[in-house]
Amino acid sequence: MRLATIFFLANLCSAQDAETGRWTFRILCAPCHGIHADGGRGPDLTLGTYSAGDQDANLSRVISRGVPGTEMAAYAGRVTDDEIRQLIAYIRSVGHAQTAIEGDVPAGEQIFWNKGGCGQCHRVGTKGNSLGPDLTRVGRQRSIAYLSASVLKPDADATPGYATVTVVTRDGKKIVGVERNFDNFSAQFIDLSGKYYSFLREDVTSMTREPRSPMPSTYGKLLSESELNDLVAYLNSLRGSR
Repeated sequence: MRLATIFFLANLCSAQDAETGRWTFRILCAPCHGIHADGGRGPDLTLGTYSAGDQDANLSRVISRGVPGTEMAAYAGRVTDDEIRQLIAYIRSVGHAQTAIEGDVPAGEQIFWNKGGCGQCHRVGTKGNSLGPDLTRVGRQRSIAYLSASVLKPDADATPGYATVTVVTRDGKKIVGVERNFDNFSAQFIDLSGKYYSFLREDVTSMTREPRSPMPSTYGKLLSESELNDLVAYLNSLRGSR
Protein backbone atom coordinates (compact mmCIF):
# COMPACT_ATOMS: atom_id res chain seq x y z
CA MET A 1 0.00 0.00 0.00
CA ARG A 2 1.38 3.40 -0.95
CA LEU A 3 2.31 5.80 1.86
CA ALA A 4 -0.12 8.47 0.64
CA THR A 5 -2.96 5.94 0.78
CA ILE A 6 -2.05 5.01 4.36
CA PHE A 7 -2.14 8.68 5.41
CA PHE A 8 -5.49 9.16 3.67
CA LEU A 9 -7.05 6.18 5.42
CA ALA A 10 -5.65 7.26 8.80
CA ASN A 11 -7.09 10.76 8.40
CA LEU A 12 -10.42 9.32 7.26
CA CYS A 13 -10.63 7.08 10.34
CA SER A 14 -9.74 10.02 12.57
CA ALA A 15 -12.46 12.17 10.99
CA GLN A 16 -15.00 9.38 11.40
CA ASP A 17 -14.00 8.91 15.05
CA ALA A 18 -14.33 12.65 15.67
CA GLU A 19 -17.79 12.77 14.09
CA THR A 20 -18.99 9.80 16.15
CA GLY A 21 -17.41 11.35 19.23
CA ARG A 22 -19.22 14.61 18.53
CA TRP A 23 -22.60 12.93 19.01
CA THR A 24 -21.49 11.19 22.19
CA PHE A 25 -20.11 14.50 23.44
CA ARG A 26 -23.44 16.24 22.84
CA ILE A 27 -25.25 13.68 24.96
CA LEU A 28 -22.79 13.27 27.84
CA CYS A 29 -20.52 16.31 27.92
CA ALA A 30 -22.31 19.30 26.38
CA PRO A 31 -24.42 20.06 29.50
CA CYS A 32 -21.22 21.16 31.26
CA HIS A 33 -18.70 21.86 28.48
CA GLY A 34 -21.03 23.50 25.96
CA ILE A 35 -22.49 22.21 22.71
CA HIS A 36 -19.30 23.19 20.85
CA ALA A 37 -16.93 22.22 23.70
CA ASP A 38 -16.11 25.88 24.30
CA GLY A 39 -17.04 25.80 27.96
CA GLY A 40 -19.88 26.38 30.37
CA ARG A 41 -19.99 24.97 33.87
CA GLY A 42 -16.98 22.95 32.78
CA PRO A 43 -13.74 24.20 31.22
CA ASP A 44 -13.34 25.27 27.60
CA LEU A 45 -11.96 22.18 25.82
CA THR A 46 -11.10 23.98 22.58
CA LEU A 47 -7.95 25.60 24.00
CA GLY A 48 -5.78 22.56 23.31
CA THR A 49 -4.33 22.43 26.83
CA TYR A 50 -5.87 20.75 29.87
CA SER A 51 -5.24 20.91 33.61
CA ALA A 52 -5.06 17.10 33.93
CA GLY A 53 -2.48 16.74 31.14
CA ASP A 54 -2.42 17.07 27.37
CA GLN A 55 -1.75 13.48 26.29
CA ASP A 56 -4.51 11.17 25.09
CA ALA A 57 -3.83 8.93 28.09
CA ASN A 58 -4.49 11.88 30.42
CA LEU A 59 -7.79 12.69 28.72
CA SER A 60 -8.79 9.03 28.77
CA ARG A 61 -8.09 8.82 32.50
CA VAL A 62 -10.19 11.91 33.22
CA ILE A 63 -13.13 10.62 31.20
CA SER A 64 -12.91 7.19 32.81
CA ARG A 65 -12.22 8.14 36.42
CA GLY A 66 -13.50 11.70 36.68
CA VAL A 67 -11.74 14.40 38.69
CA PRO A 68 -12.12 14.21 42.50
CA GLY A 69 -13.24 17.45 44.08
CA THR A 70 -14.91 18.72 40.89
CA GLU A 71 -18.19 18.15 39.06
CA MET A 72 -16.40 15.95 36.49
CA ALA A 73 -17.94 12.50 36.97
CA ALA A 74 -16.38 9.13 36.15
CA TYR A 75 -17.76 7.53 32.98
CA ALA A 76 -16.09 4.14 33.24
CA GLY A 77 -18.78 1.54 32.73
CA ARG A 78 -21.02 4.04 30.95
CA VAL A 79 -18.90 4.36 27.81
CA THR A 80 -16.68 1.86 26.05
CA ASP A 81 -12.98 2.25 25.30
CA ASP A 82 -13.88 2.96 21.67
CA GLU A 83 -16.31 5.68 22.71
CA ILE A 84 -13.62 7.27 24.89
CA ARG A 85 -11.21 7.19 21.94
CA GLN A 86 -13.87 8.83 19.76
CA LEU A 87 -14.55 11.49 22.38
CA ILE A 88 -10.85 12.31 22.48
CA ALA A 89 -10.76 12.47 18.68
CA TYR A 90 -13.60 14.99 18.76
CA ILE A 91 -11.94 17.11 21.47
CA ARG A 92 -8.73 17.15 19.42
CA SER A 93 -10.65 18.18 16.32
CA VAL A 94 -12.04 21.35 17.93
CA GLY A 95 -8.78 22.47 19.55
CA HIS A 96 -7.18 25.78 18.71
CA ALA A 97 -4.69 28.16 20.22
CA GLN A 98 -5.89 30.17 23.19
CA THR A 99 -6.83 33.71 22.33
CA ALA A 100 -5.62 36.60 24.44
CA ILE A 101 -7.88 37.54 27.34
CA GLU A 102 -8.86 41.16 27.66
CA GLY A 103 -8.24 42.59 31.09
CA ASP A 104 -5.42 43.19 33.53
CA VAL A 105 -4.93 40.45 36.13
CA PRO A 106 -3.35 42.59 38.92
CA ALA A 107 -6.06 45.22 38.48
CA GLY A 108 -8.70 42.48 38.59
CA GLU A 109 -7.21 41.13 41.81
CA GLN A 110 -7.55 44.55 43.42
CA ILE A 111 -11.19 44.75 42.28
CA PHE A 112 -11.88 41.26 43.66
CA TRP A 113 -10.64 42.06 47.16
CA ASN A 114 -11.68 45.71 47.34
CA LYS A 115 -14.32 47.36 45.16
CA GLY A 116 -16.04 44.11 44.23
CA GLY A 117 -16.04 42.78 47.79
CA CYS A 118 -15.82 39.22 46.45
CA GLY A 119 -13.65 38.01 49.32
CA GLN A 120 -16.53 38.58 51.74
CA CYS A 121 -18.06 35.36 50.40
CA HIS A 122 -15.36 33.61 48.35
CA ARG A 123 -12.02 32.11 49.25
CA VAL A 124 -8.84 32.12 47.17
CA GLY A 125 -6.20 29.95 48.80
CA THR A 126 -6.16 30.83 52.50
CA LYS A 127 -7.63 34.31 52.00
CA GLY A 128 -11.31 35.23 52.04
CA ASN A 129 -14.42 33.45 53.33
CA SER A 130 -16.21 30.19 52.56
CA LEU A 131 -19.80 31.39 52.34
CA GLY A 132 -19.71 30.96 48.55
CA PRO A 133 -17.78 28.52 46.31
CA ASP A 134 -14.01 28.30 46.73
CA LEU A 135 -12.46 30.06 43.72
CA THR A 136 -8.85 28.91 44.23
CA ARG A 137 -8.94 26.80 41.05
CA VAL A 138 -11.85 28.41 39.23
CA GLY A 139 -9.73 29.28 36.18
CA ARG A 140 -9.18 25.55 35.62
CA GLN A 141 -12.80 24.62 36.31
CA ARG A 142 -14.80 27.22 34.40
CA SER A 143 -14.65 28.78 30.95
CA ILE A 144 -14.05 32.48 30.43
CA ALA A 145 -17.59 32.89 29.06
CA TYR A 146 -19.02 31.17 32.14
CA LEU A 147 -16.97 33.33 34.51
CA SER A 148 -18.18 36.49 32.80
CA ALA A 149 -21.81 35.35 32.86
CA SER A 150 -21.55 34.34 36.52
CA VAL A 151 -20.41 37.83 37.51
CA LEU A 152 -23.21 39.56 35.61
CA LYS A 153 -26.03 37.03 36.05
CA PRO A 154 -25.26 34.81 39.06
CA ASP A 155 -28.78 33.37 39.19
CA ALA A 156 -28.57 31.95 35.66
CA ASP A 157 -26.68 28.85 36.83
CA ALA A 158 -26.17 28.70 40.59
CA THR A 159 -23.41 26.36 41.74
CA PRO A 160 -24.86 23.10 43.17
CA GLY A 161 -24.73 23.07 46.95
CA TYR A 162 -24.98 26.86 47.25
CA ALA A 163 -28.70 27.43 46.85
CA THR A 164 -30.60 30.06 48.79
CA VAL A 165 -32.47 28.76 51.84
CA THR A 166 -35.26 30.75 53.47
CA VAL A 167 -36.79 29.85 56.83
CA VAL A 168 -39.72 31.55 58.51
CA THR A 169 -39.82 30.81 62.23
CA ARG A 170 -42.92 30.34 64.34
CA ASP A 171 -42.68 33.95 65.56
CA GLY A 172 -42.62 35.27 61.98
CA LYS A 173 -38.89 35.92 61.67
CA LYS A 174 -37.48 35.40 58.16
CA ILE A 175 -33.92 34.10 57.90
CA VAL A 176 -32.12 33.77 54.56
CA GLY A 177 -28.80 32.09 53.93
CA VAL A 178 -26.65 29.83 51.78
CA GLU A 179 -27.36 26.11 51.83
CA ARG A 180 -25.11 23.72 53.68
CA ASN A 181 -27.60 20.86 53.84
CA PHE A 182 -31.29 20.62 52.99
CA ASP A 183 -33.67 17.68 53.00
CA ASN A 184 -37.29 16.82 53.77
CA PHE A 185 -36.74 17.08 57.50
CA SER A 186 -34.20 19.82 58.19
CA ALA A 187 -32.12 22.68 56.84
CA GLN A 188 -28.64 23.86 57.69
CA PHE A 189 -27.38 27.13 56.23
CA ILE A 190 -25.18 30.18 56.82
CA ASP A 191 -26.47 33.73 56.58
CA LEU A 192 -24.53 36.57 54.94
CA SER A 193 -22.94 37.53 58.27
CA GLY A 194 -21.48 34.02 58.58
CA LYS A 195 -23.84 32.80 61.30
CA TYR A 196 -24.74 29.11 61.11
CA TYR A 197 -28.37 27.93 61.50
CA SER A 198 -29.98 24.53 61.80
CA PHE A 199 -33.74 23.98 61.87
CA LEU A 200 -36.12 21.02 61.87
CA ARG A 201 -39.04 21.47 59.50
CA GLU A 202 -41.52 20.61 62.25
CA ASP A 203 -40.25 23.54 64.36
CA VAL A 204 -40.74 26.33 61.79
CA THR A 205 -43.58 27.83 59.77
CA SER A 206 -41.91 27.29 56.40
CA MET A 207 -38.63 26.15 54.92
CA THR A 208 -37.73 26.62 51.24
CA ARG A 209 -34.74 26.08 49.02
CA GLU A 210 -34.37 28.00 45.76
CA PRO A 211 -31.79 27.35 43.00
CA ARG A 212 -30.65 30.96 42.98
CA SER A 213 -27.46 32.57 44.16
CA PRO A 214 -27.27 35.04 47.07
CA MET A 215 -24.59 36.83 45.05
CA PRO A 216 -25.77 40.32 43.98
CA SER A 217 -26.62 40.83 40.31
CA THR A 218 -25.48 44.46 40.33
CA TYR A 219 -21.89 44.12 39.16
CA GLY A 220 -22.90 45.29 35.69
CA LYS A 221 -23.71 48.65 37.27
CA LEU A 222 -21.06 48.67 39.98
CA LEU A 223 -18.15 47.99 37.61
CA SER A 224 -17.22 49.51 34.26
CA GLU A 225 -16.66 47.29 31.22
CA SER A 226 -12.88 47.50 31.64
CA GLU A 227 -13.17 46.63 35.34
CA LEU A 228 -15.34 43.64 34.51
CA ASN A 229 -12.72 42.48 31.99
CA ASP A 230 -10.03 42.88 34.65
CA LEU A 231 -12.05 40.88 37.18
CA VAL A 232 -12.70 38.03 34.74
CA ALA A 233 -9.02 38.00 33.75
CA TYR A 234 -8.11 37.60 37.43
CA LEU A 235 -10.65 34.81 37.94
CA ASN A 236 -9.32 33.02 34.86
CA SER A 237 -5.79 33.24 36.28
CA LEU A 238 -6.74 31.30 39.42
CA ARG A 239 -5.25 27.85 38.86
CA GLY A 240 -4.62 26.66 42.39
CA SER A 241 -1.26 28.33 43.00
CA ARG A 242 -2.56 31.09 45.26
